[in-house]
Amino acid sequence: MSHHDVRSAVRPQPDQPMVDIADYVVDYRIDSQEAYDTARYMLLDSLACAMLAMKFEGCVKHLGPIVPGATLPGGATVPGTNFELDPVQAAFNIGTQVRWLDFNDTWLAAEWGHPSDNLGTILAVADWMSRKGLRDGGEPMTMRDVLTAAIKAHEIQGCYALKNSFNRVGLDHVILVRLASTAVATAMLGGGKDEIVTAVSHSWIDNGVLRTYRHAPNTGPRKSWAAGDACRRAVIHALNAVDKQVVGYPSALSAKTWGFYDVAFGGKPFEFERPFGSYVMENVLFKISFPAEFHAQTAVECAMKLHPAVKDRIDDIERIEIRTQEAGVRIIDKTGPLANYADRDHCIQYMVAVPMIFGRLTASDYNDDVAADPRIDALRAKMVVSENPQFTKDYFDPDKRYIGNSVQVFFKDGTSTDLVSIDYPIGHRRRRGEGIPVLMAKCEAALRAHLPAGQVDRIMALGADPARFDALPVDQFMNLYRV
Repeated sequence: MSHHDVRSAVRPQPDQPMVDIADYVVDYRIDSQEAYDTARYMLLDSLACAMLAMKFEGCVKHLGPIVPGATLPGGATVPGTNFELDPVQAAFNIGTQVRWLDFNDTWLAAEWGHPSDNLGTILAVADWMSRKGLRDGGEPMTMRDVLTAAIKAHEIQGCYALKNSFNRVGLDHVILVRLASTAVATAMLGGGKDEIVTAVSHSWIDNGVLRTYRHAPNTGPRKSWAAGDACRRAVIHALNAVDKQVVGYPSALSAKTWGFYDVAFGGKPFEFERPFGSYVMENVLFKISFPAEFHAQTAVECAMKLHPAVKDRIDDIERIEIRTQEAGVRIIDKTGPLANYADRDHCIQYMVAVPMIFGRLTASDYNDDVAADPRIDALRAKMVVSENPQFTKDYFDPDKRYIGNSVQVFFKDGTSTDLVSIDYPIGHRRRRGEGIPVLMAKCEAALRAHLPAGQVDRIMALGADPARFDALPVDQFMNLYRV
């Protein structure tokens, strides 16, 4: 942290956290094959989520240029469309697609978030730079370059989240998407350490958006495009730092009164559990089975297990006990009316009720027609949600990173189901062997529902051939997602 006389106009040395990010992005060599393999699955899964989102009008209406006609022939492509856009607006488009259904990867700690949100920035910049490079007689970026940038973006976002809770000061986790994306995009554009520090300083000066749109009584669909907005802002900061050589702000974090720490973080500096490496990508959580807020993933899995025992006795249920982690209680325990799909996919009671009744939980189950079934709210009213301290402890344990939930149903006649308890979902690192085939099946089904069969066949073949995948120019890869 910078230490200087607040009255002095002498510019201090840059705050150490900003320097550490620049050093990591420029100097760190990733030698973890597990990280690269996981990143490849993450990328394919994220674009599958983007294709699923194309079935939803709420997402599609956000896609395209910011104003009609503002396209850029030869610019970055938007998957699942024929749009070619400048990298700023393309980053918004791709980030919105990936995040729309709350089905992409997740990271949970003191802060939570979805590190694959950074793909909005990474893919837009890489595709635009590749096409521009080819026009200028240069070389395109490869998918290996994309994976490297993704691993580093995951690591920056995830390591900040381990010990620093932005949600507790009312800020949304997409502040870390903007931070990580700004850093890696600046390097992708050819910036060095000085430019990265400059761009990151601007990211912190932006402060952060409020979590208002994620919580009752204001829950709404901005949560589905907030990451895209962060990606868009990141590209602006990166372009400004590299192309326009804007001035940076070295004590953007530590400046007394005016810096981020004093303005937004209670005067506290950031804390870090570990140095940057490839830990986050190796341990990232995949949403494989259910498009549901991740603190509820194992609760949904419990409900699915209970479905056969309760589906014919819904009216006989007296109460349902759900025990979860502290974070689950704090952010997805909701009673009363739910205003829209964004309210429902962040309500643990709703996410348990639907699989108990129907034996499924899909993105469409958050729509108004399904929510109108009176059995859902009747079951919600019978649910009691509480914290299990052991689940909370295991949630923060760096060697576990569990997301435990348990569910038990009690009937009016005094009988009950067994207590079903699951410590970690199928998308957890400890279940990779079980989870990856299911993840790729999710991917293929999503692609076949939106893209021509030949393109899907090529994408799936690439996914099974890491060497070919890594060597493929980014523009050729993105062309496989055109319609």
